[in-house]
Amino acid sequence: MHLDSFTAKYNCNILVYYEQFPSIEEAINKEKQLKNWKRQWKLNLINDFNPNWEDLFHKLDEEL
Repeated sequence: MHLDSFTAKYNCNILVYYEQFPSIEEAINKEKQLKNWKRQWKLNLINDFNPNWEDLFHKLDEEL
């Protein structure tokens, strides 16, 4: 892991939310949209999707 990466800096080690999109353009647009959201809106999104904040990394293989 690169030491100045976001995940290293903030000690991110579990995946609690994700979305899949048919194109990279749609994914980038959603990312830009989320970056403008207030923190509470993002927390609400996570809580609605994954109320127990479980690590969802293992589900990525199931969905691909």
